[in-house]
This record gives sequence, C-alpha cells and structure tokens, in this order.
Amino acid sequence: MENVRFDFSDLHRHGRAFYEFLALRKQVFVDELKWDVPHNDSVEMDQYDTPMAHYSIVLHEGRVIGGARAMATTATWGEHTYMLRDAYSGKLKHIPPHIMSVDIASPKVWECTRLVIASNIATQAERAECMRLIVDGLVETVQRHGAEEMICLSSLHLMRALRQLGYKVDRLGETYQNGEDGRTYGVLRMPAEYSNARKALMRSYPAMPLASVARPRIELPLVAPVAAGLSAVM
Repeated sequence: MENVRFDFSDLHRHGRAFYEFLALRKQVFVDELKWDVPHNDSVEMDQYDTPMAHYSIVLHEGRVIGGARAMATTATWGEHTYMLRDAYSGKLKHIPPHIMSVDIASPKVWECTRLVIASNIATQAERAECMRLIVDGLVETVQRHGAEEMICLSSLHLMRALRQLGYKVDRLGETYQNGEDGRTYGVLRMPAEYSNARKALMRSYPAMPLASVARPRIELPLVAPVAAGLSAVM
C-alpha cells in the first residue's frame, strides 16, 4: 500500500486518484449508507471539495482503496467554512448544531472529513494498515501547515479503532443518531501525532516513508466512514 497526499494544486500528479476517491465515497456514503449528499451516477462531491481542501489517499496496486479530506478550521470558500462549523451555524440539515459545543476557528486545529475504506479489502490487518496510512498522511499534512490538533465527526466505533493504532482520541461534546444510516455519531478530537507504528519507525529510520511501516494486526470494520463529513481522523 502507498499513501499519497495532495491538494488542488497538484492532484494532477496522481492520475485518477482524486476521481477514484470521489467514486469510492459515492459507493460507500450514497450506495451503502444512503446519505443525502450531492452525487451523480459515478461520484460523490460536496461543497467542501474546494482549493482549501487537502487529501490523504491510499493506493493498492495503483487503485484507490481509502482516503480522507482535511481542511483548516479557519478555511472559508464562498458562504461555507468547514463542515462542523457550518453545522454549528445551522447550515447543514442532517447534522444538528448542538454536535459542536464550541465554535472553533484556529490555524492550530484542522477538520478531517470523508474518511472511507473500501469494503472489499481482504483482511483485518490490511484494513488496519489502510486506516493507519490514511491518518498518518493526514497528520503529516496538518503538521506541515503548523496545526497541532485534528477534529472530525465520526461514528463512535472509529474512536476505538484509532486508539488501537496509538492515536490519542477523545470525544468532544454530545452525540446524535443519524437518521439516514441509524448510526451514532460524535465529534472526535486528537493531537496531530502519528500512530505508534509510525513513531517507532521514525525513531529508528527518520527518513522512512509512511508506506514502509510494518502492518499492525488490529480489527477494523469492513467499512470505516467518518460521518457526513473525520473524522476520519477525525
């Protein structure tokens, strides 16, 4: 598996990766979870896929098998800011405003959204590796921009999976049940720090790329979406 990171300025360097990420999102969030989000027959793409967004994508044999999106909590594009802040302002019909207990707008905090892993990955170990590569890629991106913390709206099952990988994840505020997929979601927060596997490798081989870290054997669900928006990690 290989992690690639890009924004709108250099997504062309990675062939079809961005388009395949949007297609994977459509498959999971629309076809499987039945979310009411903008899409056509091929892809899902919303109001936060703008030049303010950054992406951490995982490839296997040249195909996208997972990914997530990140954006600074100071970002604005037209009438929108970032997903959780727009929910807090009452702009998003499927996310209740109370999910955010405080208005966050800081260059030190980034929001992660649309985290997804393909449902056809063969083993638990491979799903854990894909998750780790996505999140470590997000960490690398936000650290590069001076951020220290990440937040996301996610199914609470993700918190346990991330903690198993060594991320220090906590819940921020109340939860709610999504009327579209029946799952319980909440805002998660974590410091912008790498997984245990990545930290161990960095101590031994500081220049080693993310994709070279040994795979941890941790159980994850077949599909791990980060709610309407990371939460992804998150």
